[in-house]
Amino acid sequence: MSFDPMAAAVDWLDAYRAGDIETLLEMYAEDAVVYCDCDQLAISGRQNLRGYWAIHLQEHQAAELDNLQPSEGGATISYVSGENVVQAVLDFDDAGKIRTLSCRPIRQASSIACQGVVC
Repeated sequence: MSFDPMAAAVDWLDAYRAGDIETLLEMYAEDAVVYCDCDQLAISGRQNLRGYWAIHLQEHQAAELDNLQPSEGGATISYVSGENVVQAVLDFDDAGKIRTLSCRPIRQASSIACQGVVC
């Protein structure tokens, strides 16, 4: 059976949405780096990733899937988080672990109901 980066990206989003920090951490390679444009951070190391996710899961909860596309070395997934749609580019190593994750907001979520109020 071969590795499917698109399925792994969906698994990553599912763990993120569930707030499952242990499953998220298991998905990363030992030398993984997270580049978070949302918080202007670059994080590496297992303990630093744990600290990042502990805070990130509270402050930037993920909601529904917006888009999923293959990318060079992995997959690009976008999802609604608060008032924004966030794009995450996941690059995987040969073992199917996340080597790098780069995330950034790409637009305001269109599903926000303003109901006559300027948003």
